[in-house]
Amino acid sequence: MPDLGFGLGPDEVEALLLSLRVACVATLASLPLAVAVAWVLARCAFPGKALLNGAVHLPLVLPPVVTGYVLLLLLGRNGPIGAFLDQTLGVVVAFRWTGAVVASAVMGFPLAVRAIRLSLENVDRGLEAAAGSLGAPPFWVFLTVTLPLITPGLLAGAILCFAKSLGEFGATITFVSNIPGETRTLSSAIYTFTQVPGGDGAALRLTLVAVAISLVALVASEVLARRVAARVGGHDALA
Repeated sequence: MPDLGFGLGPDEVEALLLSLRVACVATLASLPLAVAVAWVLARCAFPGKALLNGAVHLPLVLPPVVTGYVLLLLLGRNGPIGAFLDQTLGVVVAFRWTGAVVASAVMGFPLAVRAIRLSLENVDRGLEAAAGSLGAPPFWVFLTVTLPLITPGLLAGAILCFAKSLGEFGATITFVSNIPGETRTLSSAIYTFTQVPGGDGAALRLTLVAVAISLVALVASEVLARRVAARVGGHDALA
């Protein structure tokens, strides 16, 4: 049994903080687009909808290494998008912590879209129609009626995206490598510690931390979703 020791070492804390930073930024960056794409998939009918749905969920079925390699081809310094960003804006994401954010966001995005889409499909369209009949413009109806009703799904999607981002490994290590202090996230650090003599204790400590954070996030998501659903249900009953 590896020696757990007392507390985390500097390298472990560094990897943990970087992972939390990457997961939080990836989740916040993904949510607005996830809401928009979920709304299109739930409410719109158009040619190519099945193709869009397949493209959104493709990272879930592709090997993560493939996703990371595609990101490297597109966003690397020699890639079409990466070269444009580098030459025109001076922005480089490959082998940077921002690249880890991109990889994590891409992997967590389908989970957020799916959760939000399911909530949108279960919204009572009559409530939206009633608000519209009172003269409210569509965007205002979405903000004041639809968005509160899908908040449980929004929270669930955010937590799933966060958890996926926190644990992402294959796409991240392929796209941004495993650079200490820059791209070495929790999963990369665990992998690194398992490859060096005497690193089992650190790997196990980080594993336990990852499990604890994921469990807390999932429980918090469930509690918040139930409270929001109860509050929305109470308001509906009063109405």
